[in-house]
Amino acid sequence: MTWFQAPVVTMPNLVALHGKWRGARTALIEGDRRLTWLEFERETARAANGLEGLGVRDGDRVAVLMDSSLEMLILLFGILRHGGVAVPLNVSISDGAVARMIEDANARAIFASGPHCRRIDALRATSERIAGAVRVGLHCATQGWTAQGWTEFNAWLGAQSPEWQRIVAPEQDCNIIYSSGTTGQPKGIVHTHACRMQWAADLASVLRYRGDCVTLCSLGLFSNITWVAMLCTVFVGGTLVVMPHFDAAAAVELIADARVSHGTFVPLQLERLLALPDLDRHDLTSLDTLMCCGSPLPLDIKRDFPRRFDCRLIELYGLTEGVCTILAPEDFERKISSVGKPFLGTDLRIIGEDDREVPRGETGEIVGSSPLLMAGYHGNDAASSEVTWTDPHGARWLRTGDIGRLDSDGFLYVVDRKKDMILSGGQNIYPADIEAVMRAHPGVADVAVVGVRSLQWGETPVAVVVAAQNPPLVAESLVEWTNARVGKQQRIRGVVFRASLPRNANGKVLKRELRHELADLVH
Repeated sequence: MTWFQAPVVTMPNLVALHGKWRGARTALIEGDRRLTWLEFERETARAANGLEGLGVRDGDRVAVLMDSSLEMLILLFGILRHGGVAVPLNVSISDGAVARMIEDANARAIFASGPHCRRIDALRATSERIAGAVRVGLHCATQGWTAQGWTEFNAWLGAQSPEWQRIVAPEQDCNIIYSSGTTGQPKGIVHTHACRMQWAADLASVLRYRGDCVTLCSLGLFSNITWVAMLCTVFVGGTLVVMPHFDAAAAVELIADARVSHGTFVPLQLERLLALPDLDRHDLTSLDTLMCCGSPLPLDIKRDFPRRFDCRLIELYGLTEGVCTILAPEDFERKISSVGKPFLGTDLRIIGEDDREVPRGETGEIVGSSPLLMAGYHGNDAASSEVTWTDPHGARWLRTGDIGRLDSDGFLYVVDRKKDMILSGGQNIYPADIEAVMRAHPGVADVAVVGVRSLQWGETPVAVVVAAQNPPLVAESLVEWTNARVGKQQRIRGVVFRASLPRNANGKVLKRELRHELADLVH
């Protein structure tokens, strides 16, 4: 006989429990503003009640186009507690990409902040979904523009009850994270509450989070890298420190003042932190363990950062879709050029072009199986099928699209990015999006976009262009024309002209050759 049934704990449950049992501890910090866990629990309950009042029901998607702030954190976890599905959007993508993602998610409500409210209003004329959605804005009114038809966020939140009791089932969808600002069909990565709880439990362990951690969130709250930090910190009941915009000097000051112990970063941020003069004048002794991911971590940073900042550094290789490896601090010395091993229930294989597993040491596509795997791409079975590899026993694995190899000790080495994705400032940029725009220019006969080294962004897009005979093309003019039509993160930094593009026998552009050709080009 089973006398008791253990409850299934989700993130919404944890927020409520922390409010009850850790109520006096600090949960959130942004500038001079602080919330205890009790206050955070009550504010997220208000947000959940407010969503109910707006007509949002279980499973409804809520789009969030907001700059990072304490209010955005309250909203995100309020959505989770309510049973809605959080759809945080990258504020740097183009308006067209924002519209496509909101339409793809079929969002019932849209929350925006500052100038992003105006962006949403401008899209209402071209999108029935946006025109019909409920709109709530934080600091919407800007000079010369009145936010008509918007509900003011703080008034909306303050009018709600701080009591909320609904239980969210673990199988319910938790969030949709969009992989890029594409000009074609967006790909929304769906995680359930059970999956996100698994993320929190597994990653909190391997990333060395503890109950008294103070975690710096210096990337946008739309980023899955930041969601790792948020989930781990909420899991252990620590403190989240929100940095609305990253600046290396300000980050060091914040680390010292808030006694930051943990954080998630991209390599470019670590580079900028290392370049700061007079680090010794700051008290950084609170630092414990920092995680870096998003793009390849240069070896000199791997070696220098832990020594200069006197902390542990963990490199994570992974996909928002849910496959991860960890290079632990104790493995840095002997396996520094690898990205570590899979962890806690994750399995990896390397498969060749014939889709068969290859022996260790041989190169092929990385595929993975993990309890962190997404439920699939939202409304896009074809894309979900495309990234699925089925092993001889019928089990499904995720194709990463990356090329790598495993050494004899099981450490993974990433050789190349099969999908030619560019990682700039921690953001994913897909060359095909930019190429589609540039092909519309009458002077462009052919184009391939690749990433080159950038001192500012880590990588930046450069276009290799085959010019049409007429009209004549000027590189600077083409750069300006292109950048006026793509998202902020997608802007190209230069144009290189060629008589033709290198292609294989099947007509595919050989971008590896172009990257090699432009390897010495730095922007």
